[in-house]
Amino acid sequence: MSTISVVIPVFNEEGNVPELISRVSAIMKRATLAHGDGYEILAVNDGSRDGTLAALRAARVQEPRLVIVDLSRNFGHQIAATAGLDEARGDAVVLMDGDLQDPPELIEAFLEKWREGYDVVFATRKARRGESVFKVLTARVFYRTIRRLTNVSIPVDTGDFRLMSRRVVDALGQTREKHRFLRGLVGWVGYRQIGVEYERDPRFSGETKYPLSKMLTFAIDGITSFSEIPLRFATYLGFTVSVFAFVYIVYVLVQKALGANEPGYTSIMVALLFLGGVILISLGIIGEYLGRIYDQVKLRPLYLLSSVERGAATPPDVPSPVQSEPASISP
Repeated sequence: MSTISVVIPVFNEEGNVPELISRVSAIMKRATLAHGDGYEILAVNDGSRDGTLAALRAARVQEPRLVIVDLSRNFGHQIAATAGLDEARGDAVVLMDGDLQDPPELIEAFLEKWREGYDVVFATRKARRGESVFKVLTARVFYRTIRRLTNVSIPVDTGDFRLMSRRVVDALGQTREKHRFLRGLVGWVGYRQIGVEYERDPRFSGETKYPLSKMLTFAIDGITSFSEIPLRFATYLGFTVSVFAFVYIVYVLVQKALGANEPGYTSIMVALLFLGGVILISLGIIGEYLGRIYDQVKLRPLYLLSSVERGAATPPDVPSPVQSEPASISP
């Protein structure tokens, strides 16, 4: 007999909670019944400012296997997902978003592949209904760019919706970097992985929690977490500009020796602005990496728990090697 955990980070999803828990609960009852497995649903409230927490507590009346993990404030989607993975007790753990764009019905296909021996079963989007052309195009560019920039196998058009075996979840628990990119970390962990294609649904209710600014931050986190190529790019750019500058100096000296050199404001300004731009770009790239090092060396907890509400129907506590710290803090 196995236990299946479903981890769902939620932030201001009051309108989605009743339908979300109802659908996930129905799927888990059906998916685990034939094999005699148990299940738990962990909803991680990431500092919601609406009635999400109250809606989750109301949902527990109908679903006693619902575990409410309440964070002390908003720590962001990737950290909230990490908190849920740390609290999950299942032999297999499904990670999904709370907006119902990722259909819970796909969990059954995940479990079939897991029972075949796969450690990671990820969902690959073959269509993204209800999303703008701009978001679809930028997502395609991002996934293909990061795939080229890193030496970690990160599937294209694949989000965080996936199933992971216990040993993968335990391995992720050992990675405590602050700027987390979970889909990259899962690729870095390795083990047997397989994809399942699906069509992503429109958001059930509410607004997206990933506007352009957060999308850019997420992209930078992904690239800087798994690639040093931007730093090398800054180095190569500096060498290239230096070569052109040296050639131009030789050209200017030759022109001066021939008496054909006429001082010009334009050429001076172009050179200064170009070199200044290169220097600022290089400093910006270095600053991104340095800022992440600064955050990491402070050794602050990834998150703080306000409470964890478990019902009597949830699986018994199983000690985990990554949970030796107090329950209210995760390193």
